[in-house]
Amino acid sequence: MLKIWGRNNSSNVQKVMWAVGEMGLAHERIDAGGAFGMVQDAAYKAMTPNSRIPTIDDDGLVLFESNAILRHLARKYKKLMPTAMADQARVDMWMDWQQTEIGPAFSPVFWGLVRTPEDKRDHAAIKAAKELSVTRWAILEAELGKHLQVVGNTFSVADIPLGIFTYRFRALSPERPAMPNLDRWYAGLMERPAFREHVADIPI
Repeated sequence: MLKIWGRNNSSNVQKVMWAVGEMGLAHERIDAGGAFGMVQDAAYKAMTPNSRIPTIDDDGLVLFESNAILRHLARKYKKLMPTAMADQARVDMWMDWQQTEIGPAFSPVFWGLVRTPEDKRDHAAIKAAKELSVTRWAILEAELGKHLQVVGNTFSVADIPLGIFTYRFRALSPERPAMPNLDRWYAGLMERPAFREHVADIPI
C-alpha cells in the first residue's frame, strides 16, 4: 500500500493527498513534521535527507519533493496527466512555476500572518509580498483566460499545486484585485470533493 508521511495541514502534503483522493488510491498517511516530529529521526532521514515532508513509499519506491511525487503518481496510475507530450511538458512547466514563482512570492504572507505572532509581524514585508504575489497570480489569470484548466480543458496534476496556493492566497489576501478567470477556475476546484476534503476543509 502507498504510504505517505506528513501532517495534513502542510501545503506540500496536501498536494499528494488531493491527488490520491482524485485518483482513488488506497493509502496510509502517517503524521510527521511540525508538532508530530519524526523528520529528524534517523529512519526518516534515511528516506528523506532534507528532513522535510512529504515522503512516500510506493511499493518500495521512496520519493520526496511533492511535485515529483505528483508526476510519478499521475504517470504510474495513468490519471491526471495529459497524453500529448507537449501538454505533459506544460504540466511540468506550470508545476515548476508554482515552486519558483508563486511559492517564493507568497510564502512571506503565509509565514507573516499564520506562523508569526501578531506583535512580531513585519507588516511592510507582508504588504510587499502580497503586492508581488498579485503580479504572479496575474500571469495565471491570463493563462486561464485561454482554457478551462491550467493546461488545456481537462483537470490535471498541474492544477493541484496552484489550486492549493490559490486557496491560501484568497484566504489571506481578501483585498486582492478582481481576477475573473482565476475565480471561475477556483469555483470549479471547490466542486471537487477531494479538494474540499484535503485542502479547503482543513484550517490553514
